[in-house]
Amino acid sequence: MKKLAVMVTLASVLVGCDNASGPLSFTPEMASFSNEFDFDPLRGPVKDFTQTLLNEKGEVSKRVTGTMSEQGCFDTLELHDLDANTGVALVLDANFYLDAETQQQKIKLQGKCQLAELPAAGVTWDTDDNGFIISAHGKEMEVNYRYDADGYPLGKTTVSGGQHLSVSSTPSKDKRKKLDYSAVSLLNDKPIGTVKQSCDYDRHDNPVACDLLIKDESVKPTVEHKFTIKNSIDYY
Repeated sequence: MKKLAVMVTLASVLVGCDNASGPLSFTPEMASFSNEFDFDPLRGPVKDFTQTLLNEKGEVSKRVTGTMSEQGCFDTLELHDLDANTGVALVLDANFYLDAETQQQKIKLQGKCQLAELPAAGVTWDTDDNGFIISAHGKEMEVNYRYDADGYPLGKTTVSGGQHLSVSSTPSKDKRKKLDYSAVSLLNDKPIGTVKQSCDYDRHDNPVACDLLIKDESVKPTVEHKFTIKNSIDYY
């Protein structure tokens, strides 16, 4: 999970796989959604999950909850930023994600369950041949997304007006510990923040608890924020 404003996330059907054969890759849906909506991507046959970001006082700062089909589609996704008092709950319905409360069509989908268009904002997403979101386009902005060979999101670059924001993540060389990462945020090529995360993992190589250190370099002196992340994950 990446803190909003600083860190502005399954490649086949995953059934019956054994960790002994090596860690699983991240699917296009999981990798793309986590990259777009700023949460830690998971791998394996995930049924449902909750990621909770806690500040140094133990207070909930952000929470992401999702339920997934056996095919790896997000059936529901809830995003709540308690610090900003914002949130949205999405539910899959045919080729759209609906607002769970108003039933308004929020996001149009492509293929089985990949992001295609955010009509209200005039934003469209493009995918590569493997189904990963690689770019987003709006009237006055463009976003490009990056992944490694395992489908792990390496960050994104956003260009809007005269602003150029780049977030680059470097995961652990241990493929079973991808969520042990460091990241750098640049605004117009000037550093504005860094992130470092280390986690404990379950048998599916997914993080169950993480320590997160964020340094805000956009202010002087630099301000450090320490968080913990608690993950609850159920599998098929």
